[in-house]
Amino acid sequence: MHKAGFVNIVGNPNVGKSTLMNDLVGERLSIITAKAQTTRHRIMGIVNADDYQIVFSDTPGVLKPKYKLQESMLEFSEGALTDADILIYVTDIVEDPLKNKDFLDKVAKESIPILLIINKIDLLTGNADLLKIIDRWKEILPNAEVFPTSAKEHFNVDNLMKRIVELLPDSPPFFGKDALTDKPARFFVTEIIREKILLNCDKEVPYSAEVLVEKFDEKERSIHIMAVVYVERDSQKAIVIGKGGAMLKRIGIDARKDIETFFGKKVYLEIFVKVEKDWRNRENKLRAFGYIE
Repeated sequence: MHKAGFVNIVGNPNVGKSTLMNDLVGERLSIITAKAQTTRHRIMGIVNADDYQIVFSDTPGVLKPKYKLQESMLEFSEGALTDADILIYVTDIVEDPLKNKDFLDKVAKESIPILLIINKIDLLTGNADLLKIIDRWKEILPNAEVFPTSAKEHFNVDNLMKRIVELLPDSPPFFGKDALTDKPARFFVTEIIREKILLNCDKEVPYSAEVLVEKFDEKERSIHIMAVVYVERDSQKAIVIGKGGAMLKRIGIDARKDIETFFGKKVYLEIFVKVEKDWRNRENKLRAFGYIE
């Protein structure tokens, strides 16, 4: 028999969901930074073996929406509760278990298998603290199986993967056996560029920035990419460009290196910056950027 299932990863911001997803899939599909709200979309990563297929989904961190973009992000997270065969809820050693309690209450009512990941345990000094954390979470999610984990150090991830395979339902594969993700190539270009903006720019700029690939011309040995960074204000545009274009040049160099690694080809990358006022609250722009279908 062949097994296949959707394994959806949910939790609050900055607990390590994307790091865990990348480790489980074995590919760097989700961008990772220390800033909250790094993940904006629901990103699928597919693991194939002869007798099973696992469709992982990384989701945005759960938060109370302040604008329409965050409403769409929350819908991605809540949607992950409705179509999962296995649910992975990720927390860490410092998070308040009552944060975003409404969402956690929905998780607790799920009848599907729930795997509770207590991440970043490499930061603990002893087992006593870990046992206290586990006991508290068992009161909140009594039906969940607990996996103390360090996704960054790959600790206990193999045991987690083994348990996921055991829990998969009997099913034919949902995607081709050579598939890695449901996202097109352009999507990963936009995510890599956005990651470099997150890493190089401070304050509100990274959260007001979105990237759209306008040209993706792929040849046998090279790719010519033209991308536009959209921000909400002229002052943000000036920051992204930087004095004499220095910031935009740094973002472009860092992004090009990662894009070349991702595709295994020489990349020619052009980046432009435009102002699109209040795009995070405009439905037509959110649809253009892929947040609303």
